[in-house]
Amino acid sequence: MIKILFICHGNICRSPMAEFIMKDMVEKRHQSDRFYIASAATSREEIGNPVHHGTRNKLRQYGISTEGKRAVQMTKADYDKYDYLIGMEQWNISNMMRILGSDPEGKVSRLLDFGPNPRDIDDPWYTGDFDSTCRDICEGCEALLDYINRHESECR
Repeated sequence: MIKILFICHGNICRSPMAEFIMKDMVEKRHQSDRFYIASAATSREEIGNPVHHGTRNKLRQYGISTEGKRAVQMTKADYDKYDYLIGMEQWNISNMMRILGSDPEGKVSRLLDFGPNPRDIDDPWYTGDFDSTCRDICEGCEALLDYINRHESECR
């Protein structure tokens, strides 16, 4: 099973958006049994809070529910639990490395580093632009899924 943890600052906007978009993608491709997908925060600010209404509303437009999701913080132990630890921006990567200490297996990446146009994903908490964030996350999840599927087939 391939285990992915999406990470952002508070785990209420970008990382849950990525979690639920990726779950929807793998379900539609009949690959759900191959994946375990979750999300977490680098900070403690939003722990226990539900997904931000902007993310909930945006995903609802695509028939994707975030019901039951509450913000959690990543831990150092997550390094051993997951194959991919995916941040949304360079600041997340820096905070992830502060928590993890190191990345000897190369599990830590930004989501859009898997596509042809590597960049940070803006935080809609500040921009208010959930549409742009959703487009970037869809682009990144598609690229990550393609990368995983190529890598898995090469390893067989």
